[in-house]
Amino acid sequence: MGKIDFVPNDYVQQRESSRANLMYLVLFGVLMGAIGVTFSILKMRQKAVARELASVNARMTKAGDQITQLEDLRSKSMAMMKTMVMTAELLEPVPRSVVLACLTNNLPGGVSLLDVKLEEKELKEPAAKPGTTSQYQKAAANAKPQPASAKAATAAKPASPTASAGADKRPPTETTVEIEGIAPSDIEVAGYIARLGSAILMDNVALVQSKERVINDARFREFKLKARLKKNVTLSKEDIERIRRGSDQQT
Repeated sequence: MGKIDFVPNDYVQQRESSRANLMYLVLFGVLMGAIGVTFSILKMRQKAVARELASVNARMTKAGDQITQLEDLRSKSMAMMKTMVMTAELLEPVPRSVVLACLTNNLPGGVSLLDVKLEEKELKEPAAKPGTTSQYQKAAANAKPQPASAKAATAAKPASPTASAGADKRPPTETTVEIEGIAPSDIEVAGYIARLGSAILMDNVALVQSKERVINDARFREFKLKARLKKNVTLSKEDIERIRRGSDQQT
């Protein structure tokens, strides 16, 4: 006997349609939840990247400020070095570079310098011998006594420019140059001494030591010289150029 279904077909179709709709709604909710989670993760990452970018920009700004300060310090140090060099050139009657050019450009062929020392020392005035009278003491002894009004007028007079210049004047100095080098023979050493003796800057060039030295199975003469810079030397631009060209021999 066949089975009789008393449920209408419309009810069955409606129930299946409801189930399908519910399944679609659940899937739609799951999809929307996944989209929301993904959007939240992207926003969090975006905020983290923004914070990192702000931190990098702050560090770059700070580094730029430090670089600017470093450039300022470098420019100030360069200006200070230039001022120091100018001051040294003003204080030194002859710049060290010109002295070195004089020593190197007058080298004969085959002669090399090993060491150069410049020593500057103040010259002390000779002390007066016991029992002798200095110029100032003689002048004070020969001076006649002046009346009080004349003394007051003399005291009221301003100091002469010569006296003030003499008070600010630097004490006399003497610069000695010690030279060490090697040469093929004593002939080149003698030629070097002759060249330095006829140079504009040098005076009292003397040989201190000359001995034999072997370098790579070759015999050389190791020499030491001592010279003195001339006092009150005033160099012009032409003199400096002549010294640097190595043609500063006196005529």
